[in-house]
Amino acid sequence: MTPREYLGSAAVPGGQELKLYRRGSDFMIVLDRNELMSSRMSGSEKQLALMTIDRLAGRKAPHLLIGDYGMGFTLRAALGALDGSAQITVAELVPEIIEWARGPMTDLAAGCLDDPRVRLVLDDVVHVIAAGHGRYDAILLDVDNGPDGLTAAANDRLYNGKGLDAARAALKPGGILAVWSAGSDDAFTRRLRGAGFDVDEVAVRARDNGKGPRHIIWFARKR
Repeated sequence: MTPREYLGSAAVPGGQELKLYRRGSDFMIVLDRNELMSSRMSGSEKQLALMTIDRLAGRKAPHLLIGDYGMGFTLRAALGALDGSAQITVAELVPEIIEWARGPMTDLAAGCLDDPRVRLVLDDVVHVIAAGHGRYDAILLDVDNGPDGLTAAANDRLYNGKGLDAARAALKPGGILAVWSAGSDDAFTRRLRGAGFDVDEVAVRARDNGKGPRHIIWFARKR
């Protein structure tokens, strides 16, 4: 087996350390012993974008907020599905993630951060949501392995009642909050409904070929 090559590390503000590895042409971002993301398994991250955009059908010049950048799978899928009138704001808390995208993972990024439809904000997506009253047609969150603060305890602010109220306020009427997760969470589904969303919970395979683990995406439409 090809050995894994360590490429760098990054401290998550208020959280733990992320490490970037490469094995052959594949990249992995690891938190402690958890592989947060891998270039080998990107299907569900792409579907986070594509299935959200399907649910926005008919909206002109949609504005999407993506948090976080990760390896850019969600952003690239969104750019491929949207026309030139769309806007995408990407909120990324960890500057090194963007440095990796422009450095060792530049081929994987494929220039997506330089697309004229993209605005990059180096800030906590919590703050970007709070400042976005009625601004977004959709908010796409792939910040943790699920609706809890794995990478940083402060991320719980995204998923509790106050965080969901802030997301709802940042959405336009009928807008969509889409949340990626490695697994289901009935309590989170109930919180979404209690916060004024109509909820569709969808299981999606991790790989593009329809194989791999089942991940969950919540599509919560603002009532």
